[in-house]
Amino acid sequence: MEVKTIQCPLWHTSVQISTYIPARGVTEYMAMIVPEPGIGDFAEQLDHLHSTVGYLLAEKWEGKALPLLKRYFVSDAANQEMILRICPEAISVVQQPPLNGSKVCLWMWLRTEAELPVCRHNGYSHYFTAGMSEVEGDSERQTHVLLRRYEKMLNQWGGNLADQCIRTWFFVRDVDVNYAGVVKGRKEEFVRLGLTEQTHYLTSTGIQGQNADPRCSVLLDAYAVDGLEKGQIRFLYAPEYLNPTYEYGVTFERGTAVEYGDRKHIFISGTASIDNQGKIVCPGDITGQMRRMLLNIGALLREAGSSLADMAHMIVYLRDIADYTVVKTLLEEQFPDVPKVIVLAPVCRPGWLIETECIAIKAGGNPKFRDL
Repeated sequence: MEVKTIQCPLWHTSVQISTYIPARGVTEYMAMIVPEPGIGDFAEQLDHLHSTVGYLLAEKWEGKALPLLKRYFVSDAANQEMILRICPEAISVVQQPPLNGSKVCLWMWLRTEAELPVCRHNGYSHYFTAGMSEVEGDSERQTHVLLRRYEKMLNQWGGNLADQCIRTWFFVRDVDVNYAGVVKGRKEEFVRLGLTEQTHYLTSTGIQGQNADPRCSVLLDAYAVDGLEKGQIRFLYAPEYLNPTYEYGVTFERGTAVEYGDRKHIFISGTASIDNQGKIVCPGDITGQMRRMLLNIGALLREAGSSLADMAHMIVYLRDIADYTVVKTLLEEQFPDVPKVIVLAPVCRPGWLIETECIAIKAGGNPKFRDL
């Protein structure tokens, strides 16, 4: 995994890029594009961002890489989302204000030898679904509706949620109020689909986030893969560091490793400062919580045969704006060039000051499976 930061002074942006180039086959990139704060209004920053994307696609990657997933982190969806709707690149738009002061940042996941809307390659079909929303009912009802709608979509593609879905993201408006409804609705849908503590759940993030519609309490993004063989998916637990999520009433996996012939993808759920008894480690201490959080993430990655050195991107969620400088300093010391963004997004349990999700790409894989 190669990571680096490039500056684009013409458009007042910086780009952190991770690159995985195998001996053969598909090259993968992750990029985080961050406009310089204080330069222009939202429309100008968005224009600078899109100019940077155009440069990367045409010049940096010579037209060989295609974005499969794009997520815009915006500071004020009510006033910004309509501008983004006219842009073909706007796949997922979430109000999670970037804490560096920019009005918008963009995360992209790209591959060579890709196609859209479904990325089909070497016997696999990769389905990226973003921006699903519902406006009727409370957060519990909306969660039911969204998961049933997503299950129906997968059925139409010839799959199902239990077997093909790798990861979900639940963005919850006013998470301290509405998260309980999401937990209840998700658990009931999972039971209906046969996802229990005896079978498995899905790697997931449940975090503060919203769109421009005040009636919408829950947004859903998801990633699914069809064509996987038995044994390609492995769930991660790190029981010496973390307890099973069902012990404190929620239903998601800590992490999922998907092994291909030429690499391994490791998806780590939103992970906080928790121990294997389900207790918050270092209450009120942002530095202590950050260190324990990274310890937990490292343990999950090790279980998959990986490490923090394989991280392709990070999304860091903070509850308190005042913690930004401390967190940024520690991240820049340990992960200076890894694509990352720090956003304002309270975690589902008030005592957790910080949470991070990530994707790692590990070289190698298992020759008994097809390459990506």
